[in-house]
Amino acid sequence: MRHRWSARMGIAALALLLFAATAAASCRDDVVDLRGPWGQARFTVELADTPDSQARGLMHRESLPRGAGMLFVYDSPRRVAFWMRNTLIPLDMIFMDATGTVTRIHHEAIPLDETPIDGGTGVLKVLEINGGLARRFGITRGSEMRHPRLDQDTAAWPCD
Repeated sequence: MRHRWSARMGIAALALLLFAATAAASCRDDVVDLRGPWGQARFTVELADTPDSQARGLMHRESLPRGAGMLFVYDSPRRVAFWMRNTLIPLDMIFMDATGTVTRIHHEAIPLDETPIDGGTGVLKVLEINGGLARRFGITRGSEMRHPRLDQDTAAWPCD
């Protein structure tokens, strides 16, 4: 009888560990999840969280895998503007506030164009993905991002 109870406790403990690992895996620095009435999308991202990596962005790249992107991370909300100097692929730029809520989307930025793309004020994060994907997925203003670099106490979609 004691053996069965130990086996059940072992299975329960293993299930709890697997659940915890899955929850933790759902919120990692290299993954961005987006959700909205349109559904959900997940992107594997590189972080641009230093002045150098933000200035470089996705410049000089000839391609970007479909499920990949770059997440620009700022220390505090601000007005941001981007351009496409030395960027060889069209990009969608998804601007988000401090809660991770999408405030603006610039669709299909033109490669090599130096016209400023204004993200507006109060921007804390910007996700760049392949041009056309935001429309294809149906990502809209008001969509929510889940990522550990958001303040989890105020995030619209906190990590589990």
